[in-house]
Amino acid sequence: MELLPQIQNTMQINSAIFTMSARDLQAAPDWQHPEFAFIGRSNVGKSSMINMLSNKDALAKVSATPGKTQLLNFFVMNGKWSLVDLPGYGYAKVAKSEKINFNESVGDYIAHRENLRRVFVLIDSRLTPQAIDLDFIHWIKGCAISVAFVFTKADKQSPKKTQETIKTFIEQIPQSLAEVSPIITSSSKNRSGRVEILKLIEHDLKS
Repeated sequence: MELLPQIQNTMQINSAIFTMSARDLQAAPDWQHPEFAFIGRSNVGKSSMINMLSNKDALAKVSATPGKTQLLNFFVMNGKWSLVDLPGYGYAKVAKSEKINFNESVGDYIAHRENLRRVFVLIDSRLTPQAIDLDFIHWIKGCAISVAFVFTKADKQSPKKTQETIKTFIEQIPQSLAEVSPIITSSSKNRSGRVEILKLIEHDLKS
């Protein structure tokens, strides 16, 4: 497990603007903004996290219906970089070329988007490792992209239970990926994890 970068001051989000939705990589915006993508099993709390990071309650739509996000949604942060909300892979279309259950356009985007800096994989901290998460993680290991794991909904259980989940999770993912990927615990309710995520993004922007 990689240690989080030591940055004294947390990045301030002064502006967060929804720019566009794209069906696939070809329709993605033609710009040079560094991009940071967020993905996870449907209903993992992705939209709530994006709203927390941006300090805007309604930037990303929070729905009680799993799988509502079916497009690649691009938000420009501080006019300099982009946060990308990817469809949850639990309820998206199965890629014909892969034996895992996530949107084919997501696979193309992650594998081929040149200005993608990191993918934040969101994991529900209350659950034992889910097959769909592990399948996706084994797939993304083959992509030349940095990854960070964010364990969501940590407020809904004790810190001890969350750490037990993380330990079990690490034991079941490729060791080479676990050793270099930061791990962050988060709760959109109490805003924990926000500083760590933004510090990691700031570190990547300066690298």
